[in-house]
Amino acid sequence: MSWKIIQAVINGILNGGVYAIVAVGLTIVYGVMKMINFANGEFLMFGMYFTYLLYQVTGWTCYALIPLVAVVMAAFGWVVYKLVIERIVGRDSTTYIMITVGLSYFLMNLAQILFSATPVSVPSDIKTASVKLGSFSASLPRLIAFLAACVLIFAVWLFMQKTYMGRAMRATSEKAEVAQILGINTKVAFTVAFVLSLVLAGVAGLLLTPIYTIYPSVGSVLKTTALMIVVLGGMGSIPGALLGGIIVGIVEALVGTLIDANLGPAGIFVVFLLILYIRPQGLFGKGSRVA
Repeated sequence: MSWKIIQAVINGILNGGVYAIVAVGLTIVYGVMKMINFANGEFLMFGMYFTYLLYQVTGWTCYALIPLVAVVMAAFGWVVYKLVIERIVGRDSTTYIMITVGLSYFLMNLAQILFSATPVSVPSDIKTASVKLGSFSASLPRLIAFLAACVLIFAVWLFMQKTYMGRAMRATSEKAEVAQILGINTKVAFTVAFVLSLVLAGVAGLLLTPIYTIYPSVGSVLKTTALMIVVLGGMGSIPGALLGGIIVGIVEALVGTLIDANLGPAGIFVVFLLILYIRPQGLFGKGSRVA
């Protein structure tokens, strides 16, 4: 039994890293724009499809395609921002919810029209490979995804803390009107925050292509989990998103291993409610949200 528990914890940590990278994108958008993007799962799904299309063109492995997918997702995000999101910046939260939920359904149906509902996958030589950790093992694609997620999350944290644009985005998250008076171009800060969140979602989708098949509603599987992680870690907190993702991954794996695989989401929900009962603002939440 103890062997099963340790193996489940290892699997949960690896899954949690992937959850975390999706949650960090949501965290950045909320921290800067005070908007929860309910279409984030569908952008992850498009990241998976872009990986598939680029593989068909280049024949490269999915990991070699990370720079290309990041560029394509950045362009895609900029177009979506200019056509849809920019028009509602500064509106109330209800408007954000309605627009992003509608965008979610639109993107899902667009994917079905463009790619059909037939599942596809990106071939990989390491799909079933594993790494031995003493008496335990770790799925190689999940381990790579976890390590890549940690590197990306650290890079985003450095960007937010050490660069002029990162500081501008943090200032905008505190009070957009004051930041604008101080000479910060808040429109650029909003654009960069939204585009960056979509790049992270797209790269997360790429990292999942050796693990999951690709179909139009695949993003819905991770959407609710990512939203819970953002709230659990503290709205707007990047370290909170990482820790929240790992906690959720471990809980899901333990419940699935020790009780029933179908009860993983229920276990996540119970832990989510318990933590918020003890600390309503989330693990790293504060009085004022910062990215």
